[in-house]
Order: sequence, then structure tokens, then C-alpha cells
Amino acid sequence: MNRPAPLSQLKPLVHRLAVPAQLALAVLVLVLAGMSLRHMAMRLDLHAVLRDARALPVWRLAAALGFTAASYLLLTIYDVMALRAIGKPLPWRAAALASFTSYTLSHNLGFGIITGAAARLRVYGARGLSTGDVARVTAIAGVTFWSGVLASAALALLVHRQPLTVPGHVLSLAMQHAAGAGLLVLLVLAALLGKRWHLPGPGGMARMTAAALADISAACAALFVLLPHAAPALYAPLLLAYVLAIVVALVSHVPGGLGVFEATVVALCPQAAPGMLLSALLVYRIVYYLLPLCAALVLLVHHEHARWKRPAGLALKAGETMLTALAPRAVALLVFLGGGILLLSGATPALPERMAAIRGLVPLPFVEASQIAASLVGTLLLVLAPALYRRLDAAFLLTRALLVAGAAFSLAKGLDYEEAVTLLAVAGVLQLARRGFWRRTALTTDVMSANWILAMVATITLVIVIGYFTQTFPAYRGSLWWKFAWSGDASRYMRASFAVAVATGAFVVLALLRPSRHCGLPDEGPVDVDEALTHAVRSESMLALTGDKLFLAGPGNRSLLMYQVRGHSWIVMGDPVGEPADWPELLWRLRERADANQGRVLLYQVTPAVLPIAIDMGLQLMKYGEEARVDLARFSLDGPAARPLRHAVRRAEREGAEFSIVPAARAGAIMGELRLVSDDWLRAKGQREKAFSVGRFDEAYIARCDIAVVRKQGAIVAFANLWKTAGREELSVDLMRHRAEVPYGCMDFLFTRLMLWGRQEGYAWFNLGLAPLSGIEARRLAPTWARAAGMLFRHGAAFYGFEGLRNYKEKFAPLWEPRFIACHGGVATGRALLDLQALIGDGRSAGRLRAGQRKTAS
Repeated sequence: MNRPAPLSQLKPLVHRLAVPAQLALAVLVLVLAGMSLRHMAMRLDLHAVLRDARALPVWRLAAALGFTAASYLLLTIYDVMALRAIGKPLPWRAAALASFTSYTLSHNLGFGIITGAAARLRVYGARGLSTGDVARVTAIAGVTFWSGVLASAALALLVHRQPLTVPGHVLSLAMQHAAGAGLLVLLVLAALLGKRWHLPGPGGMARMTAAALADISAACAALFVLLPHAAPALYAPLLLAYVLAIVVALVSHVPGGLGVFEATVVALCPQAAPGMLLSALLVYRIVYYLLPLCAALVLLVHHEHARWKRPAGLALKAGETMLTALAPRAVALLVFLGGGILLLSGATPALPERMAAIRGLVPLPFVEASQIAASLVGTLLLVLAPALYRRLDAAFLLTRALLVAGAAFSLAKGLDYEEAVTLLAVAGVLQLARRGFWRRTALTTDVMSANWILAMVATITLVIVIGYFTQTFPAYRGSLWWKFAWSGDASRYMRASFAVAVATGAFVVLALLRPSRHCGLPDEGPVDVDEALTHAVRSESMLALTGDKLFLAGPGNRSLLMYQVRGHSWIVMGDPVGEPADWPELLWRLRERADANQGRVLLYQVTPAVLPIAIDMGLQLMKYGEEARVDLARFSLDGPAARPLRHAVRRAEREGAEFSIVPAARAGAIMGELRLVSDDWLRAKGQREKAFSVGRFDEAYIARCDIAVVRKQGAIVAFANLWKTAGREELSVDLMRHRAEVPYGCMDFLFTRLMLWGRQEGYAWFNLGLAPLSGIEARRLAPTWARAAGMLFRHGAAFYGFEGLRNYKEKFAPLWEPRFIACHGGVATGRALLDLQALIGDGRSAGRLRAGQRKTAS
């Protein structure tokens, strides 16, 4: 014999079936309500229901609004009493906000335990109440509501003096009174046992029940006054139907009890005419549910304003940043497509029915002129698309005007409203992205490129070809050009194509022949270069003295950035000088100014310290080579590794070579000799002066440096000007020049004696300079540029002795440190490198710039 399972074993099953059972019950109630409403709708005239709702007198609406306000005001007492019951009283204003917003949300959205608690948590949480406190307040408020429901139902049953009629059933007066009395007894028992359930005592429960009873009575009164010609005796059965409808709506979990509430009220209150009651319920839904919901949302937004202000501001700023960054490219494409649509429309026949429609509205000359104008607007949009891509403000203004004009012409030439709507939509997108076009420059300043010209010409040619094959041409004659007729599509096509071809050709010729000029450079004011150089730790910083560079200075001239502009390339020479904390700001300032002038940034010969900033700036990195630095504390001529240097020094000394340092203060006395040595070196090498990354023989520049010289029989045969940091961190040389006839190993002798002198003077490092392309791995999976660089390093002796230069510096046993180039990538890198080579090779322009920079650098 099987024994029944104990209750403990049934609990998991009950938990698993609870949610499906609730859902099934909600669906069942909703289906029954829908069937009831459908049954009523079949018997009612819905138009009459809507007409009755619109015909309600104003005073009834005002009374319904008054009772609604009273109901929600009484609802606030729920929270006030609940807060006092848990010992956390708050000002009425806070309790009223929490109560009003929670009940309006739960009334309209359903699932009151969740929605109501969420609203209370936002308000009370800001006042310091814990989640547990909010849960207790919600529970007590719920008990208050249900006590009001029971009290209302009990009083309605006791007061009602006629048998209660439910479709299919009649409840006698005795049964009604018994049910009402039973509900009152249940309320009294709940009040007496409330302490056990952590609820207020009998007095508190009585006050809560009275408040809830008044609230529900006022809410029902808001519905009652919307019933025209309703007798006072109808209020009791309506209250009973109202309370039971609330219960059914809550059980169904349908948001707002929509449909369920109305069907239940109509079914349980047969004393009222169904059509009249349904029209009243429709207005009641708006007055008691939707209007308070709108007010609650406004109050919640106002309450959350301070909390949302900062995140919302950040979100708006992020959205604006993304729109500013991405919109110009998308808008340029849209405008280009819009121009193509206008051209295609001008090249294809108009729809006859639309031409007939405007025949009596627009004169024929206006139609013809609009045809040509629309095609010209399409051409200009193709032209302006690349200017939008470059974020030019003038292009934004012109394009916006042309899009609006193109929409008007599309309507005038043949009621092409699809094109007009498309162009106006593009204009709207352009207006939203207006902050993305910040470059203040002339429209004709380098807005075209070869790619844009080819794309424009190809598009126009394709449109003309399509138009040719879609037109019906009569035999050609000269009068076709001047034929103006409603059916003259071929003539309009010929004139529009001719205008487009002329405008395109003229613009392309002007774009190709005009000189390229750069926008004015920003005036940074005087920069104290000498002060900035006192903070330098790399000898390369002395390039600031050459006078061929522009500068950006940091706060207090404690940092400095050297750059120059060539074409559209803004080229930075090495790392910024001075305080590393200022480097990001200096580099970003240059990046922003280059972008505002349609330029590209190239960082040349930067160290690993700059790489994180370059990556943040969106630049791509390439290894350029390695720099040789000799640790002077370890440099010595002792040991087998230094044998070649010892041999070179001894032989040079035997041949009469003498080394000495001439201070900068006495450099003027030997300037003539240095000039002869320099000119002899340039002639022998077949070279001319360079600039930017190296110095040039300029007397003003040379006079600011100490000079290392090699003499033979008293005459200077070789020299190098010295770069020295103020803190003696590093020593290096810039120009290294000698006569054609010098002692054997003269330059080895010069470097060796200079390193020994630097060690004696307390310098930490000697910089031998860069070995281009050194240290780049040319592996199979390496980037193309790396494999090409590795190939050139090993086999490019015919062009430059890359490998030989590294081998020469290797004899001094240096430490090799990588140096990098950073640029925008793609074609921009190639163009920037070409500009860099032109800048380095043009020593004459460097001399002209030096005259203007000498004051700044002195």
C-alpha cells in the first residue's frame, strides 16, 4: 500500500508549478475578459460610446479630476503611516513623492510589488533608507491597500439594499449582509493579530483601514461622476463592482488591468447601461491612470535630475564626440550620392503624368531652368563632398544651401518629390552634424584630390551615358538645343549634359592648375628657447638653436616642442624637450592645429617614451633605426676590443694631429678657418647644406657651440660643434667636417679624444647619432615596410652606407636604442616622408627661416 508523500517533498513541486500556474491564471483571466469585451462590443455601438465620452460636461470632468486628486492624496497617507510604523518618519513631501510615483506606475504597468518598490527605492534610497526598510514600507502599504479593499467590499455589501445580480446568478440580501459581516470580522482579526506579523497594532490598523477606505471611495467616486444621470443608489453596487474589478485586475497581472478591469465592472454592475458605463470607463482610464502617470514621470525626472545630470552630460558629450568624429565621412558619402541622384534624374525622362500635373502651375521656362539648375546643383554636390570629408565649414554652409535648392528644383522640374525628400533628409543629417565641420579655411584651398576628381568624372560620365540610352532622340539638328516643349526630354538632356560637362571641366582645370598654399600658421608668440634647453636631458634638443624650426612651449618654458611645416605635413623633430609631464599637451596641441589646417602629423626619430602618446593620438608606428649611445663611465682605450681605436689615435698623433676644445666665446676667432674646412668638405662630398634634422654651417649657430678641433701643424683640418645638455646628461656633435687631406684615422681620433674629454668633464653619455634602418627585422611575416627596410639596410650600399655606418659606430661599443616614426598611416605616411626629405634637403629655405627665428631662439 502506497503511503502519501510527506509535505516536505511536495514543496519543490509547488515552487516549480507556482510561476506557470500564475501565468496560466493571468492568461485565463485575460481571455475571459477579452471574450466579455468582445461580447459587449457586438451588442454596443462603439461610435456611440466614443460620442458619449466626448459629450461629457466639463463639470463632470472637473469633478472626476478632483476625486482623482483626493484619491492620490489619500494614498500618500499609506507611506506616511508605514514610515512611522517602522520608526523611520520622513517629511510628507518625500513620502508623497514616493507614494504617488509608485502607485501611478503600479496602476499602469502592473506587477505592483516590483514597479512600486522600484519607485520607492529611488526616492527613499536618496533619503538614506535601506532596501530592507523600503521592503517593509511596501509591505505595510500593501496591507493598508488590501484592508481598504476588504472594508470597501464589506460596506458595499452591507449598504446595498437590493439583491446583487451577477450574470447568471442572484445573491440574496441575506447572503450579501453575511458576506459583508464576514469581511468585517476578518478585518478585526487581522487588526488583533497584526503584532504577530510585525504590523501596527489595532489602533494603527484602524487608521490605515480608514485611510484606504477613503481612498477607494474617492477613486470610485471619480468613476461615478462620469456616469450621466446616475442615481445615488447606484454608488454602492458600483463600489462593489469596482473593488472586485481591482482584485481581478491585480490577479491577472495585465498592465493597468487594461480590458480586464473594464470587463469586470461592466459585468458586475448590470444596473448601469453598458454603453454609458463603458464610455465613462474610457474617460476614467485617461483621468485616473494616464494623467497621473504623466505627472509622476515628470516628478521622477525632476527628482532624478541631479543624479542623472552628470551621467547624462557625459553621455551627451560622448555622443557629440562620436558624431563629430564620424558624421563628416558619412555625410560626405550621402551628399555625393545625392548629387548623383540629381544628375541621374536630369538625364532620364520625366514622368508624363507629373509633367501634366505641373503644366498649369509652373511656366515652361521655369521648368527648363529648374532642369538645368538641378543638374548644376548635383554637380556642385559632387564637388563639395570631398570638402565635407575634410570638415570645411564653408563646404557645410554651401552644401546645406544647395541641398535645399536642389529639393526645390526637383519639385519644379517634374514633381520629383522622392528626390526632394531625400535631399531634405540629407540636409537634416548635415545640420545635426554641423559641429563636425570646424576647419576655418577657404573652400578652394586644396579640397580636391586625384581620387575625388576621378570619382566625380566617372560618375558624371556614367550618368550622361545612362541618359543617352534612356532618351528617345529624333534626327539631330541644331534647333534641338533651343527647343522648349513639355515633351522635349531630349533637348533638356542635351542642355543639362552640356552644362554639367562645362562646369565639371572648368572646376577640374582650376583645381589642377591652382597653386597649393598653406593656411597661416598660429602665432605662438616669443618662446624662450634657452630657458627650455636648461631642462633638456638629450643632446638632440640643441637642434632648437639651428633657427629653422617652429616651437610650441609648455608652462613657464620648462618644455618645448620643435616642428616644421612642409606642404600639409607637420613634422616634429624628436621628443619634446624638458618636463615629460608636459609632452602629451604639447603633442595634442600640435595634432589639433595640424588637423584644423588640413595637415597630417609626423613624429620623427622619437624614443619609446613618446610611443604611448602617439598611440593615443591615433598614429601608426614604424621603427626607423637605432641610436648609438656610449656609456662614458665605461669607455676606455684599454683591452683588446679597443685596439683599433688605440691604433688610430697613436697613428694620428704620430702624423701631427692635435686635439683641443675651443669655447663658444672664442669661436668667432676661428670662424674663417672653420668656414674653409666646411666648404672644402662640401665640395669633396658633392653635397649641399641640409636642415631640420641636422645643423648647417651658419656662423650665428656655430658661434653658440663649443668647437672640438683637430689641428695639424697649427692649421685646423677637422672640427665638430658640440651639443651639451645643461645637466651633463649627454654630449654629442652635430657638424663633423674635415679637409680632403687629414691624418690617418682623423675622425676616430676626434671621437675618441672627445669621449675621453667628456668623461673627464662629468658627462654620462656620448651620443653617436642614428643608424637608419638598423635593427629592423625583415622576417617573412613582418610588414612590407619592415622587409623593404631590412633589404635596403643590407643591400643598399649603392644608395647609402646603412650597414657600414652601423659597423663604424659599433667599434665604440655603444648601447643601441630604437627610434621610431609615427604618422597617420597609409598614403599619408608616404606623403609625409616625402615632405620630410624635402624639408631636410632644402637648406636654403632653412637659412631664410633662420633669419626670422633668430630673435625667438636668442
